[in-house]
Amino acid sequence: MSDELHLLIEKLVYGGDGLAHADGNTVFAPYVLPGEEIRAEITSRKKKLVWAKPLEILKANPARVKPVCPHFGTCGGCHYQHASYQAQLNFKIEILRETLSRMGGVNSTGEITPHTAEPLHYRNRAQWAVSNANPRALGYYLPESNAIVPIDHCDVLSPGLADTFARLQEITRSAALPSEVLEIEAFVDSSDEKIALNVAFKEFRNPVPELTRLFHDTVPALHSLLLLDQKKNRFELSGPGYLIQEAGGYQFRVSHLSFFQVNRFLAEDLLRTVIAGAAGDLALDLYAGVGFFTLPLTKTFRRVVSVDANLSATRNLRENADTADMSIVSQHVQTEEFLKTATEAPDFVVLDPPRAGLGHASARKLADLGPKEIAYLSCDPSTLARDLAILMQTPRKPADSAPTHRYEITSMDFFDLFPQTYHIEALVRLRRM
Repeated sequence: MSDELHLLIEKLVYGGDGLAHADGNTVFAPYVLPGEEIRAEITSRKKKLVWAKPLEILKANPARVKPVCPHFGTCGGCHYQHASYQAQLNFKIEILRETLSRMGGVNSTGEITPHTAEPLHYRNRAQWAVSNANPRALGYYLPESNAIVPIDHCDVLSPGLADTFARLQEITRSAALPSEVLEIEAFVDSSDEKIALNVAFKEFRNPVPELTRLFHDTVPALHSLLLLDQKKNRFELSGPGYLIQEAGGYQFRVSHLSFFQVNRFLAEDLLRTVIAGAAGDLALDLYAGVGFFTLPLTKTFRRVVSVDANLSATRNLRENADTADMSIVSQHVQTEEFLKTATEAPDFVVLDPPRAGLGHASARKLADLGPKEIAYLSCDPSTLARDLAILMQTPRKPADSAPTHRYEITSMDFFDLFPQTYHIEALVRLRRM
């Protein structure tokens, strides 16, 4: 097999690559579109799998457009800027539907409702690594690599984050940033005005007040600063330790080490859609975070139990509930451990797990518990497919036994929380049969 290939791209797959076949091998290539003919160079092989780098687009898909960012294709943060936004949406919905069918046997023919907003300037949180090349600069890690690509700007950042990045990049390139700084994470409140920074140092070699003054002088909008000395595992906080995010008429305190929805344009739509029509006696919010769904659920349920293993997020959730004068039961525990001992069937369960999903054992436990309705918010279609196969009783192996209760899909939504990237956020509503 020659190191140079002529390929016809058949489709896009989850992860951002295009798929083609050549000489009995399956070939993956980035930054291409379905139907395109390309000339490519092989970069690696593994048995019958080949990875290739496009050299020339011989025949372009009509949806191909000029990327807005000069770093596209180099920094690795975006995957689809070469496609029109409508085409991106179509590709992602197709990938979602195909993945659910292929990996979970979920052959839903119903509509997948898209939820979209401004495809640029949407991120309220970002993390930048410090490249110690000469000159030093902030940038992004290449996927699955320790290599850092310096950048001048990033088009998916909110204006507040973009301004913060520019200021931090200036002191980095001018050598004013201490050489011990390894990474900087920044996030902004819902007004895009107040900034919080997490700055990781190899170690503190300058006095903490001096370091604190440097960042406050550099970023005038800085509201809260957390410095970490990794050598001594020592934290130093300047400021209140949190920002306030607002959505759906609720206020959420979000600390430096807590998670909040990253797309500032779609958070409210996501909140409304997930809890729409949910009401009853008992609701469970699994992987609850700072209470994004917990707080609104208290309006329509007599009892709400939230579960999360992140201590920072759990503290925020309890503070948020107290501030809003809401009564909840908050459990600081792994969802897997909670489900092992849960016995009361809730009317409604909302779950928003990490990419690993629920997992076989927890999905089985949830089905055995038998909630009337489940709202499953997933950021990975493959693990969603696996979990849905269990909840809907479509065993993937002959030896698999069916759980106690069976569920059917009542609706499916796609939230494009990460435009320009391959990431897919899907909401599946299920009803007990």
